[in-house]
Amino acid sequence: MASSKEKHPLSGPRGHLSPERNPSWTRSGTRTPLLDRRHFLKAAGASFLAGLAPAPGAAATSTDAVFATAYQSRDGRYGVGVLTEDGRLLHALNLPERGHDVTFDPVSGRSVVFARQPGTFAVVFDPKGRDRPATIASPEGRHFYGHGVFSPDGKLLYATENDFDNAAGMVGVYDATDAFRRVGEFPTHGVGPHELLLCPDGRTLAIANGGIETHPDFGRAKLNIATMQPSLAFVDRETGALVEKHALDPKLHQLSIRHMAFDGGGTLWFGCQHEGPMSERPALVGRARMGERFDLVELPEKVLLGLRNYVGSVAANPAAGMVAVSSPQGNALVVLDAKAGTVVATRDLIEVCGIAPDGAGFLASTGKGDIVPPRGDASSDTQHVWDNHMLRINL
Repeated sequence: MASSKEKHPLSGPRGHLSPERNPSWTRSGTRTPLLDRRHFLKAAGASFLAGLAPAPGAAATSTDAVFATAYQSRDGRYGVGVLTEDGRLLHALNLPERGHDVTFDPVSGRSVVFARQPGTFAVVFDPKGRDRPATIASPEGRHFYGHGVFSPDGKLLYATENDFDNAAGMVGVYDATDAFRRVGEFPTHGVGPHELLLCPDGRTLAIANGGIETHPDFGRAKLNIATMQPSLAFVDRETGALVEKHALDPKLHQLSIRHMAFDGGGTLWFGCQHEGPMSERPALVGRARMGERFDLVELPEKVLLGLRNYVGSVAANPAAGMVAVSSPQGNALVVLDAKAGTVVATRDLIEVCGIAPDGAGFLASTGKGDIVPPRGDASSDTQHVWDNHMLRINL
């Protein structure tokens, strides 16, 4: 598969950025605008004031790890929950609209759930349910894409955003030590960014530019399917400089790169969603390493067909040497050997999407309300259906 790659050398010492050193990293002196308090509280409900409310019947037991995920309750309300690996809901927090992904800062012990595109809110919460949550909002002219990541020291939060009037992807930078005040932004060097991850070097961000232009005036309508140009960009988070950028073969320009995970060896795995005709069946899973590789993984035909041109989530289990991808469209969970790139297991699960490492395999969640362990029987929640992503949090 053909690949294009651009490299931009970093200049100057690797210290913290000042505006004078690199004007492409734009600083903002204004505080991040909070959502209108009355509107947010009315939409989110009383549980927001109380923090993460314990779920009915949940025992306040200690555990090594919990799992965070956005959800929709059976009565139509949205929220974010913290669960045990056997599917017990420990804490729940109402959200005004649908959430998407959750990130976690091990330094402060805080998590952030981001609104689903084109949402404009994010909520900071304590997965242990002790501290009151707080809200932040994207600034005027921006909305979130549902994903974010903390710096290694927990002082900064990075979020993918849409500069929708200019059809440009941006990374918003928020000061986690100062009420998540927005302190700047820099480009993702692409259109329609989705997930971003911190690379093992602690400085570079990997950004999946899905290539799809959207504008909130048109909801979630995809405005440039005929001309979309997805890419995978590696960006210096301290300067905003583009370190390396990969583009798919022009014949695959409708293959939107969306979700990613790093395996234990530092290889970045990514999953795609094909926006072209269903009669086309391009590869949907790929691997990348800065300065070394960028390629798509050939899956067995039956496995590829089962994904139905849609990978909804990617997760890695470094201890087990495995990577998993899910497809709610194909009702399929696929587990691969991270070193060989070969399929080691498949599982048919209705509306499976959320996946997270657990033991020697992966815990999975479904849009039917099931939590499926690597082994054993699934548990079913009669009050909630789980959203696209699930995050393992080691407490």
